[in-house]
Amino acid sequence: MKFATLTALALCVGLSAPMAHADAGHTSHDTNQPLRADGHAPIGVMGDHRHARGEVMLSYRFMRMDMGGNRVGTSSISNDAIATTFPNSFFGAPMQPPTLRVVPTDMTMDMHMFGAMYAPSDNLTLMAMVPYIEKSMNHLTYAGPAGTTVLGGFKTKSEGIGDVKIAGLIKLWEQDDHKLHFNLGLSLPTGSITETGQILTPMNMRPTVRLPYAMQLGSGTYDLLPGLTYAGRSGNWGYGAQLRGVFRLDKNDEGYALGDEGAVSLWASYQPQPWISLSGRIEAKTVGHISGQDALIRGPVQTADPLNYGGETVTLFAGVNMIGQKGDLRGHRLAIEAGIPIYQDLNGPQMETDYTLSIGWQKAF
Repeated sequence: MKFATLTALALCVGLSAPMAHADAGHTSHDTNQPLRADGHAPIGVMGDHRHARGEVMLSYRFMRMDMGGNRVGTSSISNDAIATTFPNSFFGAPMQPPTLRVVPTDMTMDMHMFGAMYAPSDNLTLMAMVPYIEKSMNHLTYAGPAGTTVLGGFKTKSEGIGDVKIAGLIKLWEQDDHKLHFNLGLSLPTGSITETGQILTPMNMRPTVRLPYAMQLGSGTYDLLPGLTYAGRSGNWGYGAQLRGVFRLDKNDEGYALGDEGAVSLWASYQPQPWISLSGRIEAKTVGHISGQDALIRGPVQTADPLNYGGETVTLFAGVNMIGQKGDLRGHRLAIEAGIPIYQDLNGPQMETDYTLSIGWQKAF
């Protein structure tokens, strides 16, 4: 799945949809008019809608990603196979065995995303997102330089503010119930890239070291976040497409840059009643491996090797959007979306994703 193919697919779907009227992203101030639950995309899609001039929207999202087991390319691989067959790229340095001897078994990442949007005009909506991230990863350590004897296990954790993102949503085209806007954002290097933790080595030592790239809280770089978003509606049906990218503008202070990213997302929703809509979404994503290396991240574990990052995935999502219609609940949105990968081709060995979950609240004023 090459990024150029994904780009063409998104544009074709977005620009060939049939025509129909009303800006689904705007909030109705007429308390007698029903609000539409499908006025926003599924909660897992960021920057999907603009607002009317003067509107403000506040939001909170909780996102969880759960990973378990390991994969090389499209095939699963056992812990013992990793520990006995994959070379340690740091072999030759003191205390470094010839093969990988520490294997991550599962990882959980929770993100609390606080967001705000403001529209200085009908053609431009500004947005900012501040994440708070919690990560934990379990490992098995194999004894000595070879064999399949497990010495023990350990867990590493990190948490804190991630990279703050700012963006503008710029109107490109709008006709009846169909809208197209350009997403232009910047990710700021506010998340830590120097997190440390205590590990268990194959020699039964417990030093405190800098944690691998997957356990850091930010990229350490300024990242360009371009995108293109289409949304349309016909009767009780809604649909949309989003193309987005992440481009690292330079290496960070520790000497590396995370891989560039490209993704295309297509969704459709059905609204049986104005207060609720049900959605399905598919996302295809490609991520490059890490360029460069942090000199303090090393060890006989796959997550210390910059080449064991990135790959291509396809994920299916199901979601529900709800919006209050009366009284104090009017205008409050609650949304849930869960995703399961159906295709993973990973630069490995690398942990595979089991599921993702997003729950969010939004309110426009």
